[in-house]
Amino acid sequence: MEKFNVQPYASSGHLETTPYSRRDFYKIWLLIGKSILHYADRSIEIDRPALIFTNPLVPYALESGAAERKGYKCMFSDEFLKAGGGMEILRQSTLFRPGSDKVFFLDKKQLGYVKRIYADMLAEQATDYIYKYENLRNYVSLLIHLSLKEQPALNEVKHVNAATRITTLFIEQLERQFPIGSPDRELKLKKANDFARSLSVHVNHLNYAVKEVTGKSPSILISERIINEAKALLKNTDWSVSAIAFSLGFAYPTYFNNFFKKNTGVTPLSIRK
Repeated sequence: MEKFNVQPYASSGHLETTPYSRRDFYKIWLLIGKSILHYADRSIEIDRPALIFTNPLVPYALESGAAERKGYKCMFSDEFLKAGGGMEILRQSTLFRPGSDKVFFLDKKQLGYVKRIYADMLAEQATDYIYKYENLRNYVSLLIHLSLKEQPALNEVKHVNAATRITTLFIEQLERQFPIGSPDRELKLKKANDFARSLSVHVNHLNYAVKEVTGKSPSILISERIINEAKALLKNTDWSVSAIAFSLGFAYPTYFNNFFKKNTGVTPLSIRK
């Protein structure tokens, strides 16, 4: 696709679910109608007009009911944001960080404002104006600023310290390994020590930083992410349990079975059935 694209969105009015996958672009949806946004570790019910931000690092699926949905969506690459020098601060905002995907519900006034922005983007996209992408970046900036103003102050990191930087890098590296697209692909970073080496920090420093920021140890976050990916593969692929075990870094299926049952209380086959 081009580095930027905006288009109207409408569902067929039938039950449908987009595949659970990671996309290669950022997306900002205006969604009107009932849906459920699924991430690997949580689901968000959308029961009124909403502005939704997704980023390329985090896989998601969108499930709709039988009721009609409509709205708009704009998609753009990382290069699109980087090309606008003033967009760098917005690109680094919590809206586009892994683990910080956002859904903002809109009141009537905000909905009218966002609709006008999308209509203007559609009109600008259709022109041959040589600087149209600069104008489109300005419209995207308006959507981002609207959402940044609405989010609670505590969602923004005011003073980025070493623990926050290390934790952000750890989460980015963890998420970058997913989703698993092939049974022949094996996780490279599987333990806290692996991430510590990759980040050039002592594992004790990594443990302290991540626990301070998230309340959980790196090992727990890694295990939770592997479990969520395992569930998705068991439900959405026809790979054998052995193939899934290998792709998630387990040398033997029995190790995977024991790990899965210890963390979920059930066996992998029970999830598949």
